Amino acid sequence: MKTAPAFLVPVLLAALSALAGPAVAQTGAADLPAIPARAACADLAGVDLTGIGGAGSEVTQATETTSDGIAVCSVTGRLAPRINFQVLLPTRTWTQRYLQVGCGGLCGNITLRSGASAGCRVLNDGGFVMAATDMGHSGQSGEWGLDDRQRADFAYRAQHLTAEAAKALTQAFYGQPARFSYFNGCSDGGREALVEAMRYPDDFDGIIAGAPAMLFQVQNTLFHGWMARANSDKDGRTILTSDKLPVLHRGVIAACDATDGVADGLIAQPALCSFDPASLTCAEGADTAQCLTPAEAAVARKFYDGPRDPATGAALTAGQPLHGSELNWQGVYVADSHDQEVFSTRIVDPVLRYLAFDPARPDMTLADLEFTEATLEALRPRHPLFDATNPDLSAFVQSGGKLILWHGLADPHIAPANTVALHKAMVDRLGADTVAGFQRLYLLPGVSHCGGGQGPSNLDLLTPMMAWVEGGAAPDAVLTSSTAETSDFGQPEGGAEGHGGPPQMDLGVASLPDMARPVWPYPATAALTPGADPTRPQGWTRGPDAEIVQTRDWPGADLFTPFTPAE
Repeated sequence: MKTAPAFLVPVLLAALSALAGPAVAQTGAADLPAIPARAACADLAGVDLTGIGGAGSEVTQATETTSDGIAVCSVTGRLAPRINFQVLLPTRTWTQRYLQVGCGGLCGNITLRSGASAGCRVLNDGGFVMAATDMGHSGQSGEWGLDDRQRADFAYRAQHLTAEAAKALTQAFYGQPARFSYFNGCSDGGREALVEAMRYPDDFDGIIAGAPAMLFQVQNTLFHGWMARANSDKDGRTILTSDKLPVLHRGVIAACDATDGVADGLIAQPALCSFDPASLTCAEGADTAQCLTPAEAAVARKFYDGPRDPATGAALTAGQPLHGSELNWQGVYVADSHDQEVFSTRIVDPVLRYLAFDPARPDMTLADLEFTEATLEALRPRHPLFDATNPDLSAFVQSGGKLILWHGLADPHIAPANTVALHKAMVDRLGADTVAGFQRLYLLPGVSHCGGGQGPSNLDLLTPMMAWVEGGAAPDAVLTSSTAETSDFGQPEGGAEGHGGPPQMDLGVASLPDMARPVWPYPATAALTPGADPTRPQGWTRGPDAEIVQTRDWPGADLFTPFTPAE
């Protein structure tokens, strides 16, 4: 990933030192020597994986190559019946650590990119064995959901078996196991991360879960289904188009930017924002390019509020996109033209047909989806299979595991309220002191889905995670900074330009000034010293605790209570 702007580098270094303090400097990541390979790369082709994945499991190729300039042995393999995986084992730079990365959307491909790791020295120097999996299928079509085993592979089995296979290959290549194991995922990769903590508490010492699609059932039906339907007229044409998003966003910023105490173009406490899109409705004779039609304003209001049962008025999601996220709606549920398909439609279709319901409904379409409490009830049978909302992580705590949750407050794909709801459920179940001993939650102002957005999205959570696991230094503030780099980490296929979606128009919105700022663990806020420059980290201090993101009562709130995972 791109580093911070040059003028910020010395500032960042000084700020990092100040934020870390002497405790972190003394008890950071372990000083582990690099261990060279003790076997030939080609020898890994003979490692027996049948004890892990069953008959038909095998290494398909073991080849010496380079990855980001690091000499590695690249191993690909298959775990029965169809789980494909890849492992990269450094030949000379391995520092006895293992890192597994998750995938976004419905997966279906292998990506070995670790996000939220900008500047992590161990990662950049090739200190990790790394692995990833396609979760047991290819592509986004979803028909594999009709197969019991492939559903289980996607739900939980693929990541666990990949971890076991990668650890076996590590032992064979170096003659010893990894000292420390980590998982890093965002979006569905965040769900996968939480599944590992909940189902397999001994697989990883440290787990980083970004913008987790933990409420898989509701997320990919009622949430995205509503966003697609709410923005369609009776002829199926898009109502609110991308060219109006700057108008809406400017209105939100004008109304709410300063509510968090700092006028910096970012909304750091969306819970304080009260904004009605109707305030932007065009006056008679006005230039409609600079305001919203009544229909467009109504769509925006529906987006913020979400689906409700027409009979009871009950909300059907844990939360919706927050004020300040508007520019990131482009391509997700707001198209550039009135006849362009949006991501929400593409993700809902395969889930409705093949995954969400038991039995499956292969002939179902978005038009058949009813936004009622009855539909929410119909999603419950597969909640124990796909969802990762169990707050009882007692076994993970007992194993010594550490968990970092993070979420961009301008995320259009997954409502940050989901992640806050899980955090609160953990506190209710385990107690605040226990949660403080193993978990941190960071909410990033202005940051979109797994990165991007107008806020400072460049950050490294992997280094503080290693310091926590290996040195006992629990993280406090983490530093974020501006970046022009885009990343496919956690991004769902077809979600935006560059990720399989259609090209997107330039919204003509100027970038915010380059900035660097610390973010403290939820529920702490960041406070700016009066008169200080908000783009520089030295002016920020830990502020009072606050709600930051509103959570709400809804008929699915019990989905965040303990349950027995389904096999």
